[in-house]
Amino acid sequence: MTDRYSRQVLFPGIGRSGQNSLQTKHVLIIGAGALGAANAEMIVRAGVGQVTIVDRDYVDFSNLQRQNLYTEQDAVDRMPKAEAARKRLAAVNSDVHITALTQDADAAFLEQITARNHIDLIVDGTDNFDVRFILNDVAQKKRIPWVYGACVASGGLSMLIVPGETPCLHCLMDTMPGTGATCDTAGIISPAVQMTASVQTAEALKWLSGNTEALRGTIFSFDLWKNQFSSVDVQRMKKRDCPSCGTEPVYPFLSYERTTKFAVLCGRDTVQIRPADVTKRNLAQLADHIKQTTTITHQNGFLLSFQQTPYTVTAFRDGRVLIQGVSSVEESKRVYYQYFQ
Repeated sequence: MTDRYSRQVLFPGIGRSGQNSLQTKHVLIIGAGALGAANAEMIVRAGVGQVTIVDRDYVDFSNLQRQNLYTEQDAVDRMPKAEAARKRLAAVNSDVHITALTQDADAAFLEQITARNHIDLIVDGTDNFDVRFILNDVAQKKRIPWVYGACVASGGLSMLIVPGETPCLHCLMDTMPGTGATCDTAGIISPAVQMTASVQTAEALKWLSGNTEALRGTIFSFDLWKNQFSSVDVQRMKKRDCPSCGTEPVYPFLSYERTTKFAVLCGRDTVQIRPADVTKRNLAQLADHIKQTTTITHQNGFLLSFQQTPYTVTAFRDGRVLIQGVSSVEESKRVYYQYFQ
């Protein structure tokens, strides 16, 4: 081992044995936006052996205020976040095996990736509770611990969820602190992102290095602008009849219909459309079709974009389409079916 990790090894909480343990672990990071990017950088710099990053979106200029892995050139090129993160992190630490997947983290995908790979920990870098509840059910079913994290405005919260030991997100759904605000309505400042991610990564390093006695075991929440901090013990909220983690789990959030899904993306006037039968899209063929009516503005190995004023339409290889500039799902449907029916 080089002296790359010497300061971390000197830290009594990790030490040599903990560092050796980190290098054998595989972390799955769902979402490469603000939280995902910050967690990914700290985890890769810490020397975790394998990291898989999953994200459905590309880099936009509005991301650069708080998403620390990306550059203006990434935004100009509309690079998929997962791939841009992989490229940057590979330059940071070549010891770590990093996989980037430009993919929607739906139930089918999460079940597949956790079945095909040994995952030691999942880190939540998502921006919506629909995905988090799916993630929670997969983690419970596969018995994989995961670190929940969320932030908006100047606040955030986090908790390590361990199947069979702690309450799951479904147990806590009625008592989870929150106001319903999102970054679309309340904005967000970068320090809130970094604080939330730091708490998440600290719990991750404890678990991955084998120092479970140091785990916090609470929901930690804060507001940096209001100078408020709290740590709440929720162990008594674990429910025996919870459909996700109780004595007879049915994993309700893994039930999905084969219908086209429409989702509004956080922080952008953008709707994602995921076709019912998602297949790998032939971008070259699509380009030939699009060129008959309009001009392609961006194209790389991962996506293709074109302008249909006032909208920007982006199609990915996995079949998904993002429509930017829409004010409603109904409006996005009209644009989508014009080109992808």
